[in-house]
Amino acid sequence: MLRIPAGGAAKSGTAGTASQAGRLVSIGTVLTMLRDEFPEVTISKIRFLEAEGLVEPRRTPSGYRKFAAGDVERLAHILRLQRDHYLPLKVIRDQLDALARGEQIRIPAPAAHGESVDPASPVALYGEVGRERPTVARVDRAELIAAADVDEVQLVEWESYGLLAEVPGGGFDAEAVTVARLVADLGRFGLEPRHLRAMKAAADREAGLVEQVVAPLRRHRNPQTRAHAEATLKELAGLSVRLHEALVQTALGVRLD
Repeated sequence: MLRIPAGGAAKSGTAGTASQAGRLVSIGTVLTMLRDEFPEVTISKIRFLEAEGLVEPRRTPSGYRKFAAGDVERLAHILRLQRDHYLPLKVIRDQLDALARGEQIRIPAPAAHGESVDPASPVALYGEVGRERPTVARVDRAELIAAADVDEVQLVEWESYGLLAEVPGGGFDAEAVTVARLVADLGRFGLEPRHLRAMKAAADREAGLVEQVVAPLRRHRNPQTRAHAEATLKELAGLSVRLHEALVQTALGVRLD
């Protein structure tokens, strides 16, 4: 559990006394508290979540944000749902609002015998440990920009080079967040989108090879065989990534820890 630092108590005359509001901290302190678990989080991301109505920090008379322990825990919940399950902000908001109303949440993979889940329990938010849960396969444009901490101009440029593309029906697949973050990180080393087109072309070729192996299994009438196809797809994708990494390390003569 995230804890408010002992030195983070609200001072009299800011957002109420400590006895009235509990210990309150600044947005910079919140960032420090979250960074251990969420190293990619930024102040702009926290402000974006506030603008979307997902968290409502107190304000001092001079307008500074002050966050209580509950606000920090709520932010951590939201970031976990985005990171682990790629849930859109609307779905996260609906879940948190339902919990605040004391409603019971039935997760997509329910517990045995279909019992309802205690709305205050971690299971209600994240599902049972080790149980497969369907995840939302898309994020919208605003969510992608916020999650990757980039701007619209950068996203448009990456799209123009084919590094990212919206899926049919709108939005981006969840893996686009990872792609955007990596493209942004590489950009800090001077690698521009035009330099990364070769990587995208190589990835497309690797995906094509994997699809050739899995396609016959996917067309099979037996449901178990089709399920096996998905497991095979994930395994082959993992092996392909590991091979690619090993080949790059070999070519560069380096070893990554």
